[in-house]
Amino acid sequence: MKMAAILSLEELSFGSAITIVAVGVFTLWIVNGYVNTGHKKISSGLRPPPEIPGLPVIGNLLQLKEKKPYKTFTKWAEKYGPIYSIRTGSTTLVVLNSNDVAKEAMVARFSSISTRKLSNAIKILTCDKNIVALTDYGEFHKMVKRHILTSTLGPNAQKRHRIHRDTMMENISEQLHIYQKEDPFRAVNLRKIVQPELFGVALKQVLGNDVQSVYVEELGTTLSKEEMFEILVVNPMKGAIEVDWRDFFPYLRWIPNKSFENNIQQMHHHRQAVMTALIKEQKKRISRGEEKVCYLDYLLSEAKTLSEQQMLMLLWEALIESSDTTLVTMEWVMYELAKDPQQQDRLYQEIQTVCGNEKIVEEKLSQLPYLSAVFHETLRKHSPAPMVPLRYVHEDTQLGGYHIPAGTEIAINIFGCNMDEKVWKNPEKWHPERFLDEKYDAMDLHKTMAFGAGKRLCAGALQAMLISCTTIGRLVQEFEWSLKDGEEENVDTLGLTTHKLHPMQAFLKPRI
Repeated sequence: MKMAAILSLEELSFGSAITIVAVGVFTLWIVNGYVNTGHKKISSGLRPPPEIPGLPVIGNLLQLKEKKPYKTFTKWAEKYGPIYSIRTGSTTLVVLNSNDVAKEAMVARFSSISTRKLSNAIKILTCDKNIVALTDYGEFHKMVKRHILTSTLGPNAQKRHRIHRDTMMENISEQLHIYQKEDPFRAVNLRKIVQPELFGVALKQVLGNDVQSVYVEELGTTLSKEEMFEILVVNPMKGAIEVDWRDFFPYLRWIPNKSFENNIQQMHHHRQAVMTALIKEQKKRISRGEEKVCYLDYLLSEAKTLSEQQMLMLLWEALIESSDTTLVTMEWVMYELAKDPQQQDRLYQEIQTVCGNEKIVEEKLSQLPYLSAVFHETLRKHSPAPMVPLRYVHEDTQLGGYHIPAGTEIAINIFGCNMDEKVWKNPEKWHPERFLDEKYDAMDLHKTMAFGAGKRLCAGALQAMLISCTTIGRLVQEFEWSLKDGEEENVDTLGLTTHKLHPMQAFLKPRI
């Protein structure tokens, strides 16, 4: 899960933009002036990236009023090239839309582009960068990333947590068989079954138990697992794209925005209260001598320098990031397979050849190239996190042969990279066979940059692949999937990630 500050533009309406203009135009004109970086003389001799034409003061904000700015960025790339600059209020933003220039930013030029600049909403929700995904690169980042890899997400930790993934898969299989047997002609909502199971795995890995309920003293109530999920995962994901117009006009930050502040602060308060209650309950378990192989127990034992607040945030991050994007990917995979019986049958035949009558297991994944291709092609077409969290250029550098001055923000459009016709033939088509080309490593996690690259590579990449591929394999191995009438057109997305707006509805037919 990537909390990209640029995606705060998603909910920017026309009315909001007009308000920004009315409040800010004269103040900013006097305080900051109108700067056109396209005509500056660059001492390095390199010219700046092409600039998308915009309006004085507000820049390109009105052009980004639609729900999916990453799609607008992709369209602009067709006209202006893979790298260009826009202005969002008083900020210059350089947008990268090709694999080559994106990798250059994430790897070759990383030392000049290694810090973050957060929206007000994400700054509050992350307690000012107190999570691995959004902390600035440095000693703290390296320390906390080492902790999460050692305890939870690294190869050895994944072996220790294997039992949780196996249990999850058996639970999903059992529920689907019961569902289909009770009413074979009723469509199944896959998300309704998989989502609580994924959250359960996250709870076990992070806290040691699949917590079914918890009493939250600050809220004066006992919350169910479903209510915890709403507070810890759903609401923060919504909050991350809350617009505070002061993000675009920091010179006006003295003007209050009470509606925004109250909403985000309430999300923050509820998240804090629930996480505090969960940690308190698990500390009671530990005091009774009941140790578990989980992130909390590890941090209490090995991370003595962390404050209580830092520990709370790291534990919350592991819960939210394990519960969202993996589900997004699996739902899109099953949508595409249910839509195309031929490709679904090809995957089934591959699984049968390798596994026979045995259930698919993680050890077999390396022998299933078409399953890997299905997974990566879905990451490409339905990029779970279509934008990489904004990076801040803290010293002059260059990208794609252009001069990038210090103070610029960088937006990496993963969706645009994966729709680049120069790299991907017929990019709008879901075609797993493209990943069977010998130029691709069957287990390469970096084909589509869905997990980032370089030193900021997503720590959860291995777990996402193991859970997604094994689950997809079992679902196809045990059932034939077909979409409910009208379901093929339900491709709208909602929120920070490419979550399907409407949960997939499909009919199941047991294979055995």
